[in-house]
Amino acid sequence: MLYPELFRSLESVRWSMESDIPWNCFDAGLLSEEQAQTIKMNAITEWAALPATEMFLRDNRHDSDFSAFMSVWFFEEQKHALVLMEYLRRFRPELVPSEGELHAVRFEFDPAPPLETLMLHFCGEIRLNHWYRRAAEWHTEPVIKHIYEVISRDEARHGGAYLQYMRRAIGQMGDQARSAFAKIGVLMASAKRQSKALHPTNLHVNKDLFPKDTIQSRLPDPSWLERWLDQQISFDAQWEDKVVGRILHNLSLLFGKSFASVQELNRYRKELGRAASDKLGAAGDKLGPAGDKLGAAGAL
Repeated sequence: MLYPELFRSLESVRWSMESDIPWNCFDAGLLSEEQAQTIKMNAITEWAALPATEMFLRDNRHDSDFSAFMSVWFFEEQKHALVLMEYLRRFRPELVPSEGELHAVRFEFDPAPPLETLMLHFCGEIRLNHWYRRAAEWHTEPVIKHIYEVISRDEARHGGAYLQYMRRAIGQMGDQARSAFAKIGVLMASAKRQSKALHPTNLHVNKDLFPKDTIQSRLPDPSWLERWLDQQISFDAQWEDKVVGRILHNLSLLFGKSFASVQELNRYRKELGRAASDKLGAAGDKLGPAGDKLGAAGAL
């Protein structure tokens, strides 16, 4: 099991909201109204770890090890929401999210393949680490700068934990896991081709609620994320390249191959697909007449 060691590892670096955040260094003159509003939006977005955890537990009932790890991930992600809200409570109390605003981002996600979801959230942790590092640079008030630095390191550690579960999945399922991870890797590393930010909180997850089936669509200001990235923290092509580089680097280590570009990863994904098709065809050939009967039955 991975959970016991992951628990010990994350417990050893856990920070205290009371003693590790320099609250007494707050400088009101260095916090703009624009910046304060973005803190509220991020606090609500972090609260969405609640429905994500419910999704993970539902879709991974077969995996008690990973489900147990969710206790750590959920605690630390909700702590991110809490420390941002505590900042607002102390220094901008009128901006503290209401219980209704927080509850609005709790809704059911459609079931999804566990391997693809694992990879999606691995990439999401990498992206959040970089978003928060850039946010720490953009902010001018020292306490919130420190908070974003702290939670960005948490997101990096969470990505490392997800990577261990991905490595375990490859050991158990081989190319099935590699194919799932490569497919999502190509998607999440292709943000430059997309019209919106690629992160789990900005993807559609419940077809019956469309179009209000993303976390961002349920925020008080649904257009906030794109404005925050493009106009405020200026998450430009250079920063996006860092995200893509980390995804490709980690998949290179995971697969034992070198991917210098998304195109190379996509070619590998297609190779896996062809290999799977060849195996399926070979299995059908071995079935002979029985295979024909199965195919006819399937057509019914």
